[in-house]
Amino acid sequence: MVAATREKLQTVSTATLTTALFKRGLKNQFIQGVKPLVEGKPTMVGEAFTLRYIPAREDLNPITVFKDPKHPQRVAVETCPAGAVLVIDSRKDARAASAGSILASRLMVRGAAGLVTDGGFRDSAEIANLDMPSYHQTPSAPTNLTLHQALDINVPIGCGDVAVFPGDIIVGDDDGVVVLPAHLADELADEAINMTLYEDFVTERVLAGHTIVGLYPLTLEANKKEFEQWKKQRKK
Repeated sequence: MVAATREKLQTVSTATLTTALFKRGLKNQFIQGVKPLVEGKPTMVGEAFTLRYIPAREDLNPITVFKDPKHPQRVAVETCPAGAVLVIDSRKDARAASAGSILASRLMVRGAAGLVTDGGFRDSAEIANLDMPSYHQTPSAPTNLTLHQALDINVPIGCGDVAVFPGDIIVGDDDGVVVLPAHLADELADEAINMTLYEDFVTERVLAGHTIVGLYPLTLEANKKEFEQWKKQRKK
């Protein structure tokens, strides 16, 4: 992802992006059941780096597995590239934590753009205070080993009923997280910028008492002319 695309995506909403995706026939790109640990942080944008959990099998998943330096969860944290978002497939199961504050802190220090799971985090209050956006279903406390067995790194996964491929562009705001196919990211960013500009115009007009008929969506030529004049006045 080029820097210009990242910058554009940081200024648009997941709502606008889902509309742009829908225009292209992509209806299921918004991760379900996931919310930010704390609202008001800058928009999260980064390429997906994935970690997949399967149901834990007790004879293969004792707490001693963490002694293995090649344990997939630990390797994922230590190899997630700077600027990427670690996306975890926790099978939508928040009964055991996907990760805790120490691993999240390590990701932050290494420059990760964010952290997403369709399960839950332990130490959620501490993760919320980190200088990195994080998204989960609900807080949890038991170690992930209780129910989850880390298996694969940077493979296609499912997160919140959405297919996530390594390198997909992940965008998160206060509403949630949307997954952009990597090959569409540039054009989606450009379209979302234009959509946002028009929505700013619409919002201004609606707050001034204007009807939405013919304005949203834009179907009247008079409104189109007003929008072009509005852009010129603001040098957009």
